[in-house]
Amino acid sequence: MPLGRRRNRIDRSLRERGVPPEPQLREREETGTTGPWDDADAPDDGVTRIDLGSLRVPAVSGMELRVDVNASQQVVGASLRSGDSLLQLSVFAAPRAGGLWDDVRAELARGASGQGASLQEVEGPFGPELAGTVLMPVAPQPGQSGTPKPVRRPARFLGVDGPRWFLRGMLTGPAAADPAGAAALEAAFRAVVVVRGSGPMPVRDQLPLTLPPQAAEQIARQQAANRAAGPGPTPGAAG
Repeated sequence: MPLGRRRNRIDRSLRERGVPPEPQLREREETGTTGPWDDADAPDDGVTRIDLGSLRVPAVSGMELRVDVNASQQVVGASLRSGDSLLQLSVFAAPRAGGLWDDVRAELARGASGQGASLQEVEGPFGPELAGTVLMPVAPQPGQSGTPKPVRRPARFLGVDGPRWFLRGMLTGPAAADPAGAAALEAAFRAVVVVRGSGPMPVRDQLPLTLPPQAAEQIARQQAANRAAGPGPTPGAAG
């Protein structure tokens, strides 16, 4: 049973009767979630996961984990690539009672429509999701002047509401339009563990991501070499 839909239905029913909702961790245990996981109920499944702070991302053979960092070595994004398909991961602080996915789905659909693309709500392996097209930037070709116009690409948005967190996945590339081709990336999304932490955070703020020490040292050396070579764009980091 989809986590987000079950939780929203429980919370609405309780609020109508004037009863505060039960702690969300207990709800997750009762529903028997199969992932993505909160760190408090993550399974001892033997899966190797890369620690990115608020996210522990499975290390999957044949997939490339990419983390994007800024000039201060702060991680600003994480994604998994399988062939020509990409799963971008984002995790946010959420309210203690109720989730964000219902509201976020509506906002994403409105945004896509306003840009000339289209996203429709469908039922997916994690509950309600969005599928359709989004506008994606195009890299300029050598010798090309000006900025190329964005083009429409197939996309799917997955969402899971957890205990005080919300995990979003964006699938692009061939897997966004091919359910069979999406299976491996869906399995990787299901194996993600979220580490929310106990500190207060504004709702919808992105949870902090970090690099493993070895990767941070590698990026620091790469950035130092780039500075010595002269000015240029700050690279991302592949792990």
